[in-house]
Amino acid sequence: MSEKLRLLVLVLAYNAEKTIVDVLDRIPRELEQSCEVHVLVLDDCSHDTTLERARERLAGFWCPGEALRNPVNQGYGGNQKVGYRYAAEHGFDVVAMVHGDGQYAPECLPRLVEPFTRRDQRVDAVFGSRMLHKRDALKGGMPRYKFVGNMVLTTLQNRLLGTHLSEFHTGYRLYRVETLSALPLELNTNDFDFDTEIIMQVVFSGGTIVELPIPTFYGDEVCHVNGLRYAWDVMLTSLKGRLIRMGLFYDPKFFFPQTEIARKVSTFSFPSTGKAVADAIRPGSLVLDLGCADEELSTHLQREKGCTVISCPPDVDLDRELPDAPWDKLDYVVALDVLEQRDSAEEFLARLRERLTDNPGAICIAGSANVGFFITRLMLLFGQFNYGRRGILALSHKRLFTIASLARVMRYAGFRVVRKQIMAAPYPRALGNNRLSRWLISVNRLLARVMPGLFAYQVLLEVRHTPGTESVLRRAQR
Repeated sequence: MSEKLRLLVLVLAYNAEKTIVDVLDRIPRELEQSCEVHVLVLDDCSHDTTLERARERLAGFWCPGEALRNPVNQGYGGNQKVGYRYAAEHGFDVVAMVHGDGQYAPECLPRLVEPFTRRDQRVDAVFGSRMLHKRDALKGGMPRYKFVGNMVLTTLQNRLLGTHLSEFHTGYRLYRVETLSALPLELNTNDFDFDTEIIMQVVFSGGTIVELPIPTFYGDEVCHVNGLRYAWDVMLTSLKGRLIRMGLFYDPKFFFPQTEIARKVSTFSFPSTGKAVADAIRPGSLVLDLGCADEELSTHLQREKGCTVISCPPDVDLDRELPDAPWDKLDYVVALDVLEQRDSAEEFLARLRERLTDNPGAICIAGSANVGFFITRLMLLFGQFNYGRRGILALSHKRLFTIASLARVMRYAGFRVVRKQIMAAPYPRALGNNRLSRWLISVNRLLARVMPGLFAYQVLLEVRHTPGTESVLRRAQR
């Protein structure tokens, strides 16, 4: 590269007065060949002389450096946030996290920095892994219970998140500062599972992680980690990540355009809502699609059933008006995922009924997710009410309905239910169209027949409008 990387060596320190000077002395001057190096010792409100000893050693050091002390203890994750903010504000290209207790060898820094200098591949993070050569980890003094725990947790996390890392739990990490600046780090925990959260953010945002082997060293440093609580936290976070990737959960700190694993499953390959609507519409009908939620449905109606489909223009605000259409000639009005998004479902239905006054034969097909679905109830049982990008609790939903409340809203708005269909959850969207998802649909449909209020994921209502008293009076007078 024509210009050297601006590298910040971030030394995280807490009660490290015995080791901090040695760690600084071990930072290799060889880094100057490829980087403009700056050292920051970030003391997380220690109770000893860590700050003073660091400042003494940095005076006259071979590269610029300073030592800062957090006024209040920020925790392992919080201390990283402060350091990464410093790196961003001072225009560094790469930040290398080194522990002040000497557990990770500073001598490895030149090799770990090297991937950031490559022109043929963009690297967002480089991890020094103790587990690429597992025997070396044991030779380096890693306790056997930590070795086994590391392997088990990493294997489970890889399975959940679709990653292939040799170690999730190394504390030797280098990040591209530009990548860190694009991540919502302020939303992350301040605890030790911060490292898992930032891995998930880098992976979910489409970033590239490179692992390189490092030696393992365990000395007399004090471990501040509660192992059982840490294992619980990282597994809970990883499980949440899996649900987010499946589109079943939402957390703003983990959501990026690349987060969800897209399932290319046809609407008509399983008993879906779109398929049920298509089956209900007669061939050759004139259809107004107010929701435009499923382009595959519209295409199927036109190609397979010879229907004419009128889509609602995107600039029409359904909370204030309905689109121009031949209302007196329509055979069907489809309103999937429409009522939940209205400021007032009642006012929307009143306008719809008025437009259909002179078309007594028109059928409206309206659908809504059932907020009483058993999974939502289980979430409430455990104190959760999590909105998501789609599904029952989609972020765009302003109204929530049960099967009974949807029918009641329709009745009060002057619509008569002609037919009701109970739909199972679209398991293939999350699990793929396989035997498991098809079996779950079969079981779900069976249970929904017995207890629809609890096991129906969605309800479809075919309704006809009834004439209002004003309309009846006008006709009587005519």
